[in-house]
Amino acid sequence: MTTPHEAQPGIESILEIIARLHEPAPAGCPWCLAQTPHTLAEELVKEAHEVLAATADDAPAGLAEELGDVLLNVLTEAYVAEESGAFTLDDVIALLRDKLIRRHPHVFGDAAATTPEEAVQRWQAVKREEKPGQGSVLDGLPRSLPALMRADEIQQRVARIGFDWPDLTGVVAKVHEEVDELDSAGSAPEQEEEFGDLLFALVNLGRRLGLSSESALQRANDKFTRRFAAVEAACCDQGVQPSDMTLDQLDALWNAAKATERGEA
Repeated sequence: MTTPHEAQPGIESILEIIARLHEPAPAGCPWCLAQTPHTLAEELVKEAHEVLAATADDAPAGLAEELGDVLLNVLTEAYVAEESGAFTLDDVIALLRDKLIRRHPHVFGDAAATTPEEAVQRWQAVKREEKPGQGSVLDGLPRSLPALMRADEIQQRVARIGFDWPDLTGVVAKVHEEVDELDSAGSAPEQEEEFGDLLFALVNLGRRLGLSSESALQRANDKFTRRFAAVEAACCDQGVQPSDMTLDQLDALWNAAKATERGEA
């Protein structure tokens, strides 16, 4: 008899494994049996971030593995729902198929869209027709999104209906305006508000430059981490801890690490 892990690769073989993992105790996996739709959704968010990391690293093998983990989460979520009688995987696929066809009238219908922007506008127009109760273009945007990603999506949505600066000059001026307002803020609540406004303006600037604020900040985080590790290594070579160094000494090591990274050393 062929066991699931010996079967030919395919969705059915994964579904068989998922079903085996969810057999009642003691046959199934205790961790799998303890999961709920909510905990599985949380795991899916984590796996999606690992997909993002794999694409940033330009690692095809890693990306394939992480996409598999996302697929596992999706199939498991559907399996748990089917076992509870909520819906089936076929329901998920049917809903997706119909939505893809319905929201691409420029492909499957008579509408026209020759640019990515026009295609997005078509998608959003059909979406509004499907959900007439949603009065705002910002309805349905999850608050659970990372703040930078949510800010970018908010700005993209309002820009599609014309609420946007006509050119980059206004965006840059807004950033400077928010810096000035932060500088003049008095109380802690005012500082927090103005700091948030500055971040929002910077996300807008990144969007207009064609940059992902989330990716840009992550790269900055990686760069700082890499260079500070070099500072720590230099301190270790000198037999001291970073906390034993003065700020000027640490700054000198930082500049040396930066020069080495840039090939200037």
